[in-house]
Amino acid sequence: MGIHFGVDYYPEHWQRDRWETDAELMKEMGLTVVRMAEFSWHKLEPQEGKYDFAWLDDAIDLLGRYGIRTIVGTPTAAPPAWMANRYPEILPVDREGRIRGFGGRHHDCQSNAVYRGFVRKIVTAMAVHYKDNPNVIGWQPDNELGNSHHDLCMCESCRKNFQGWLEKKYGTVDRLNEAWGNAFWSQEYNEFSEVFTPRITVTGENPSAMLDWKCFCSDLIVDFMKEQTDIIRKHCPNHFITHNYMGFADKVDYYDLGKELDFVSHDQYPGGFFADESHGRGDILASTLDVVRSYKNKNFWIMEQQSGITGWEVMGRAPAPGQLSLWSLQSVAHGADAVVYFRWRVCAMGTEQYWHGILPHSGNPGRRYYELKEMIRKAAPLMEKMEGSMPAPEVGIVYSFRQNYALQIQPQNPNMSYTEQIQEYYRAFYDRQIPVDFVPDDGDFGKYKLLVAPLQYLMNSELEERYFRYVKNGGHLVLTMRTGVKDETNICMTDRELPGRLSELTGSEVLDYDCLRDARVSAVFQNESHTARNWCDIITVKEGAEVLAVYASEFYAGEPCVTKNEYGQGCCYYIGTEPDEAFMAALVRYMTDAAGIAALGNADEGVELAAREKADRRWIFALNHTDMEKTYSVDSSYRLVYGEEAGKLNGYEVQILERKI
Repeated sequence: MGIHFGVDYYPEHWQRDRWETDAELMKEMGLTVVRMAEFSWHKLEPQEGKYDFAWLDDAIDLLGRYGIRTIVGTPTAAPPAWMANRYPEILPVDREGRIRGFGGRHHDCQSNAVYRGFVRKIVTAMAVHYKDNPNVIGWQPDNELGNSHHDLCMCESCRKNFQGWLEKKYGTVDRLNEAWGNAFWSQEYNEFSEVFTPRITVTGENPSAMLDWKCFCSDLIVDFMKEQTDIIRKHCPNHFITHNYMGFADKVDYYDLGKELDFVSHDQYPGGFFADESHGRGDILASTLDVVRSYKNKNFWIMEQQSGITGWEVMGRAPAPGQLSLWSLQSVAHGADAVVYFRWRVCAMGTEQYWHGILPHSGNPGRRYYELKEMIRKAAPLMEKMEGSMPAPEVGIVYSFRQNYALQIQPQNPNMSYTEQIQEYYRAFYDRQIPVDFVPDDGDFGKYKLLVAPLQYLMNSELEERYFRYVKNGGHLVLTMRTGVKDETNICMTDRELPGRLSELTGSEVLDYDCLRDARVSAVFQNESHTARNWCDIITVKEGAEVLAVYASEFYAGEPCVTKNEYGQGCCYYIGTEPDEAFMAALVRYMTDAAGIAALGNADEGVELAAREKADRRWIFALNHTDMEKTYSVDSSYRLVYGEEAGKLNGYEVQILERKI
C-alpha cells in the first residue's frame, strides 16, 4: 500500500484559510494519510435528513492534492443534539437506572431501533457519496467501540434484546434456569420476558447471568459495527475497513469484532494521563501491541499514536526528546505497518483542549514536529521493505475474553486479575528477550513450542481436548491455579477434583487451596527461596509426575507448588500459585530452556529486543526505554540499517538491524 505514517485531522475545528498550511506541513513531514470525520455527525447532518458533505469534500480534495489520502470515520460515536432532543429514547441507561445525558460522546443505546435507523441512513449516505472518490481509501466505523459503555446500556430496548439473545441461545426457559443455577435464591423465570438486565441489586449477583450479560453486550457491539460494515462493503468494495482497538479493553470481544474487518488498528498512549505508573513500562506497551496483533493474527495499524502530552481535565507527563520516535518504532517492531498520530494540532475547545498533538495550540511546528519528521524520513523506506513482515514467536499465551469476564465477576481474591496475571507471564519472557504471541483458545496452538494458559477458569470438553492434543503432539503446556473450576455457563464443576479432566494432563490434583489475603507464602525452586502470592493450590501429585517447587511456609509447607508431567511427546507444567517477579523469571528460564527456545540476544535492563521477518529477511529492533546509555548484543550476522553505533544505544534510541535468513 505504501502508506506508513499519517495523522488524525479535524479541519472542522479550524478556519478554512489554515487548511492548506496544514496540508503543506503534513507533506513536508512525510505524512501520507489522514483519518477524519469520526466525531462530526452534526457537521455532516446538521438537521434530520439534510446532509452536508461539502466541507469534508473540500478537505479531502485539498489533502489529495498534496498526496495525502483519507480514511473516513463514520460519526456514530457522537449523535447530535437534535437527535437526543427529538428522540430521547436513544440515550443510554446505566446500572442504577439513570439516563446518561448528552454532552460527551457515545451517548447512545446501540440496540435502540430509532438510533440504528439514523446510523444506517448516515453511513449509507456517506458510503454512496465517497465510493468513487479517488482520495478515500478506507473506513473506520465509529470510534473505540466499547469505550464509555462499561455499565451501559440497560434500558428497556436492551432488556428486550437480551431476552431475545437468551432465547436464541437456550431455546427454553428451563434450560436457561438450569444454566444459570436459578434455583439459588428463588431466581427461576417462567418465561424469557421476565428476565432483567443486571441493574444494581440489594446484594449479590448471579455469576452465570452476569457472564451471559457480558457476552450479550459484546455481541451487540459486534452487530452494531457489522451493520455499518455491510453497508460500506456494498457501496465501497474497493475500500478497506478497520477499527481502532484499545489493547486489553474488554467490553467487546476483539477477536469477534475483527472478523468484520480487513485489519485491526489500535490506539497507543504510552504516557496516558489515565494510566497508573506501570503503563509506561516497555513490557506493558509491548504486550498491548502483541495482543492487538493477535486479534486477526496479521499486521495492524496504529490509528492513534501518542504525539504529545495527553490530557482531559488533568494531564500526563511530557514525552522527553526521543520518546515519541521510540514509541512509534516500538509499534512498528511488533507488527504495525502504519502509524497514524493523534492528533495534528491541539484543540482549543472542548474536552480535549489539553490532549496535545504534533503541533501546539499556536499551530507552529516545534520539537515534536521536527523529531517525528526526522524519524519518518529515516524509517519510511525501511517500513516499505518490511511491509507485511511479522514477528514469529515460539511462545504463545492464551488470551480469552470469556475467562476475563468470569474472573471479573468473581475474582475470588481482590488482588487477582486475569489480565494482570497474563501480563506477569508476558513480562518474564520480555525480560529474557523472548518474543511472545497471544492466541485465542480456539487458535492454532501447534505453532508454539511453549504455550502458557493462565487461569483457565471456565472449561469445556472441546478446550480440554485441544490441550491434550497439543501436549500429546510434543508441545510444552503451562496451566495454572484456578484451572477447570467452572463449566462454560459459570457453574462450578462437581464431578471430580480440580483441575477436572485436565488432572490426567497435569499429573496432579488440587484437593484444597488457600486464598491469600494480605499474606505471602515462601516457596523453594531449584534450592532458591521465592515468594508465592494471592493464591496457593495444595497439590497432590500422581505417580510419574515431577515436583519442581514446594511451599515453605503455612500449614502446607513441603507440599508441591509447581509440577511437571510428561504426556505423549510433550509435557504439562502446573503452577499452583501466582509467583512473584523473581520466581516467575526463574520458572520461565527453566521452561524456555527445556523447550529449546532461544532469546533474540542479550541486553541491558531497560532495552527491548523485538523482531519481524518475511521471506528471506529478518529485522531486529533494539529499543532503549530509558534515558541512559545502554548496550545490547545480537548475532554478528546482522547489519545495522537504522541508528548510529550497533550495540550501543543512547537514551530512548532505537536501532534496527537486518540479515538474510
